[in-house]
This record gives sequence, C-alpha cells and structure tokens, in this order.
Amino acid sequence: MDAKTGDISGCPFHGDGASRTLLGRTNKDWWPEATDLGLLTEQGKSANPYGEDFDYAAAFNAIDYSALKADLTALMTDDQDWWPADYGHYGPFFIRMAWHAAGTYRTGDGRGGAGAGQQRFAPLNSWPDNGNLDKARRLLWPIKQKYGKGISWADLFILAGNVAIESMGGPVFGFGGGRPDVYEPEMVYWGTEDLWVDTGAETRIQPDKEMELENPLAAIQMGLIYVNPEGPGGNSHDDEGMARDMRRTFANMAMDDEEIVALTAGGHAFGKAHGAQPSDTFSGSPESEALHQQGFGWMTDADEIAKGHITTSGIEGAWSNNPTEWSHDFFRLLFKYDYELVQSPAGANQWQPIDQSEEDMAPDARDPNKKVPTMMTTADMALKRDPEFAKISKRFLENPAELDDAFARAWFKLCHRDMGPKARYQGPEVPGEDLIWQDPVPAGTAPSSADADAFKAAILASGLSVSELVKAAWASGSTYRNSDHRGGSDGARVRLAPQNDWAANDPAELSNVLAKIEELRGSISVADAIVLAGNAAVEKAASDAGFTVSVPFTGGRGDASAEQTDAESFDPLEPLADGFRNYLKTKLSVKTEDMMIDKAHLLGLSLPELTVLVGGLRAMGAVSGNTGHGVFTDRPGQLTTDFFTNLLDMSTKWTPVDGSGDEEYVGTCRKTGAEKFRATRADLIFGSNAQLRAQAEVYAEAGSEEKFVNDFVAAFAKVMDAGRF
Repeated sequence: MDAKTGDISGCPFHGDGASRTLLGRTNKDWWPEATDLGLLTEQGKSANPYGEDFDYAAAFNAIDYSALKADLTALMTDDQDWWPADYGHYGPFFIRMAWHAAGTYRTGDGRGGAGAGQQRFAPLNSWPDNGNLDKARRLLWPIKQKYGKGISWADLFILAGNVAIESMGGPVFGFGGGRPDVYEPEMVYWGTEDLWVDTGAETRIQPDKEMELENPLAAIQMGLIYVNPEGPGGNSHDDEGMARDMRRTFANMAMDDEEIVALTAGGHAFGKAHGAQPSDTFSGSPESEALHQQGFGWMTDADEIAKGHITTSGIEGAWSNNPTEWSHDFFRLLFKYDYELVQSPAGANQWQPIDQSEEDMAPDARDPNKKVPTMMTTADMALKRDPEFAKISKRFLENPAELDDAFARAWFKLCHRDMGPKARYQGPEVPGEDLIWQDPVPAGTAPSSADADAFKAAILASGLSVSELVKAAWASGSTYRNSDHRGGSDGARVRLAPQNDWAANDPAELSNVLAKIEELRGSISVADAIVLAGNAAVEKAASDAGFTVSVPFTGGRGDASAEQTDAESFDPLEPLADGFRNYLKTKLSVKTEDMMIDKAHLLGLSLPELTVLVGGLRAMGAVSGNTGHGVFTDRPGQLTTDFFTNLLDMSTKWTPVDGSGDEEYVGTCRKTGAEKFRATRADLIFGSNAQLRAQAEVYAEAGSEEKFVNDFVAAFAKVMDAGRF
C-alpha cells in the first residue's frame, strides 16, 4: 500500500480479476516428472534429520570459527579442474551465490532471503538468474562436510560471501550466524507466469498496460532476483524504465537509492558476467537434468568449461580492470568513458567503452596475459543516466571511503534483513551497533508475580470488556511474521505509528484500552502489560465458562520508542485480511479464507491451533469492528465451544448476502426463517472445507469443552510469545 496516498492497487493479492491460489505456480507445475516426496511428510512428519529439538545456535557456537574462515579463505584460490575459477579466484562466484541467496527477500510478506538456505531447492536452484550457482554450492561441500551440523548451508552461503569480499580486500560490516537449515522447499508465492525470463516472460511493470509490480513480489520477471540487466523487457534504451524498475524492486527488498547504488557498484567491483555462448548450447537447469548429472545443470563439455565458454546471464565481460581486487574503478570507468551498445556472443545487449585504453581493460578470465574490454549492463548505466542515481554515484566517485562504508552496510543489510531481531545473531563478528532496520527494542524487566497479578486484577476491574482486552493483545502479538521474524508483542509498537492507526486494530477502541493500561501498569512495561491484560481476559472468559486456567506468561518485554521505529518499514505488516478477527479491508483476488491460512502460516501455527484460536476469539467477541460476524453464541465473552457447535448445527441455513461479493452470509433458522447469525468466508470455511471441518468437529463434540479451553490457552500464549528470542 502507498503509505502516503492509501492506494492499495499494488497490495498483496489485490485485483478485480479471477480468484487465484496463494502459491501461484508450484514446483509440480514446473517439473511434473520430478520425484514427489510429499508422501513422506504427510501428517506433520518432519524432514529434518536432526530432529525438531536440535539447537543449531549451540552447535554453531561450538565450532572453531577462525578455522572455518581460514578454510573458506583457502578455498577462494583452490582452483578445481571440473569448474575452474575465473582469474584463479572463486571470490566473485561466492559473492554472487550469497547475493542471490539473500536477494530473494521481499518486505511484502517477509518471505525469501537467505535464512533457510532455500537456494538448494527448487524453484530457486533452477531459476535462470541462478545459473551455475549449483557449482558454487558443490565447491563448498567439502567445508560443509568437515564442519557438519556446526554450520548450516544457510549460514555458509553468507559467510562464504563475506570471506570472499575480505579475501579480495573489500569492506565488510560483520556477520551474524544463526540461520538453521530446512530440508524441503518452502511454499512461497513467486508469481503466476507460465514462462521464465529466458523463455519470454513479460516484465511485471508495464505502464502502457497499467501493469504494476504485484506485492509481495519484488523481482521484475519470473526467474530473476532483481531486474533484467538488459533493460525493461530487454529494452536497453529505456533509461527511465530501467531506473524505475531498479527503484521498485529494490524498495520491495527494503533498499533505498543509496543502497541500490552502493550494492550495484560494490558488487560489480568483482568478477565478470558470463555470456560466451548462446544459451541453447547448454543443457537444462538442475531440476530438469538427467539423473546422471547428479543435480548439475546448464552443462556443456569439459573442454568448453576449461576455456571459460560459460553462459549464465548472457552478458559477457568484467565491469572493472581489477576483477579480483576491491577498488573504486567501477565508477571511474563508468564516468570516464562514453559507451556504445553491443551484443555479447550469447546475443545479450550490453554497453562497451568507446576507445578504451588497454590499461583500463580487464584480463581474460583464463589467460591473464590477454586483455579484453570491460562492459556495463543497462542497469549499471542507470547509475550514470538517472539524475538521482548519478548524484550518489558521483559522490561515491569523489569520496571513496563513503562507498566503502555504504557498501559494507548495505551488504550486511542484504544478508541479514530476514533474520529479525539482533538477539538471533550468533558468532564473534556480530556488530555492536544497533541498526534501525533491526527493529531494536530496549531490554525489559520481567514483573514479579505479585505485580503481574495485581495489574491483572486492576485491568479486569477497569470496566474494559474481555473482547477489548483480547483484541488489544491480539493486535500487538499477531503482527509477528516467522518469515523474517519482524513484529510481535515485544516493543509494544502497537501503540506507535503506523500500527496504532491500522483499521484492523479499531484505533479508537485500541487507544482507550492502551490509555487504561498505561494508567494501571505501574512499573510493568507497556509490552508486558498488553499481554497480561489479554491473558487476564482469557482467564476470565474461561472462568465464566466454568474452567479455571492460567495463561502462561513470560515477562521481560521492552518498550520501543518512535525513534527506534522505522514507521514506513512497518506498513507492509498491516493486515489487509485477518480471518482471526474477521477483518477484511478490501476484496482481494485471493480468497479470504486463503489469506487466513497465509496469516496462520506466518504466525507459525498448525491446523489445530488455527482452528481453536478462531473459535475462541469468536466466542469472546474479539471481532474487528465489533460487527458480530462469526460470534455464534448468546453468551459472548465466555470461552466456549459455541462457535463450532452452532456452525455445525444443521438447523441453520446459510445464504450469501446480496451485494457482498460472497464475503458475507446470513444464517437463518430452517424452520422459521428467522435470522440467527451473520458470518464471513473465514467462518464458514470451518464447515465447508473437509480438513477444517474435521478439526471443528473435535471441538464441537460433547465433552471437548475442557480440551478446547486448554488448547486455546496454549495457542494464544504461543502467539503472544512469538518473536521472543
């Protein structure tokens, strides 16, 4: 959503077209013949060979970190016959590997990024933009094998990139480990296109067709990490469009103009692009390759590889005359020469310096005695042609130390943006400086049991309802995303802009609740007090239903300030739909119930947890806007199973409300026709979908009331504690 105008045209899943699924194209669509292992992960079976209790942070901190870095440094120049290093140094190769591992991150839903090592799996392992990175990962295997569970692939990708930069004299800001591996592809929406960039996919921004980049996507075409380096849709003369695409895609990856320029120039200080042969002379991607290739893709014969006849992007050549040394020659060459459009041997459009002197040429990747012209992509040329990019570029040219610092910081952000709070970082190279994009929260102090109990009693006696207190706690805790570990109750940012004004949070009601919490909390942090107030309300609702429970509480949350909060960066966390609260901001092109499933996934919830939370929140009347939708009970505020028993009661007939777009339904008595309830899709799906109905039936059964209360309490506490590290 445009934070300034409120425009939602680019919001996740917004549109007037036909409804689609959350996942778009899946691996099964791309590779229908691939071996399907889904049978072995059915019914919650884990694919993790270390087990769910494995403590990766402890394993990482137990390794000899200095020895690991020394081994990686040695690898940089350990040339292998089966995949020779350009210029005798693998550093640029590993920088690209790390960049492309981290570069899938997008702010829209926090998914992507390097945090789970997903580059090992489809579809990322076979994206055209990741061409030949399968070899980079195999080069790392001896080191991964040596250090075993002490270093995850996810951490190793990023650490290898850092060591590569250091080994070539470049600046780094630090490294934080702590990314545990996963062992199967994550289900992520990468787009709906039938084609990838190398087979004719359209660019996702086409002003003449009123097409905008759909959130949560960030890449400009299917199969790319960022933009098409040849220009929008391959048009190398569209300077305005090139700069526009760069800004749009990098912004969706949490980068501003200065970071765009620093990353582009700093990354392109090293190595070369590959476009030595037409792409049709190479074999298919790893996921589509023959069994005997053992996961390798884009193959040609050994003699061609030895000659450096490799193609990935299709662009051919180095950006700098010193491709294995950190320098500021990228900007020097960019501004020193005029450039002409040429084609690479693979047929890609690129820009070559006119009348380049031999001293500014690059060495050949295989023959250091041979000189070849450097080149620039259309994306590189945008740093010179776009007025705002050019200002930054010239400043970096004139002040090289500023580029050093900006690149180091932008690289660190690129590689760590999806890790969440700094408390998750592990290892001896974690920077001491707190960065605002890390969403810093001051340390809190856990209240004593006596203070917590006194506050809970006071808030229940304040006149605030169970619904109001539970809704405030949910508004705070449910912002958490386990994709990038942002949000959650820690920091109490629900009281700050922009969260305090989100429509889903009923701002006027929330303001009243927060004011009363502030009045009564004493020495307890606001963040802890919000959770305690919600817990107290749940305990009262259970008591009124006949059950005595204590909601688990772990204190110690701190209160973030406005100065510690990048308000604009929290805009993507605003819910356009929250089925838990029966909230829908606007009709989406994805079904409302699918958005609820997506929300549950980001909260790290299981099907039973999703089900029991919806039923409990409805029973307590915790519905956004206090519409009453889904509150299938004559005793709201009590923690009962009424939502499930009344939903599954065959005496009720459900009918769509005219003009609601099948979003609102009325439940009438089959005998009398009298209206009984109002519902949304997020309610009725628990009776319509066979799997969700099976869950709902458990809680509607006679004798399930106590189980329901206990299950709700556990799931509610899980959401309140989400994001605590």
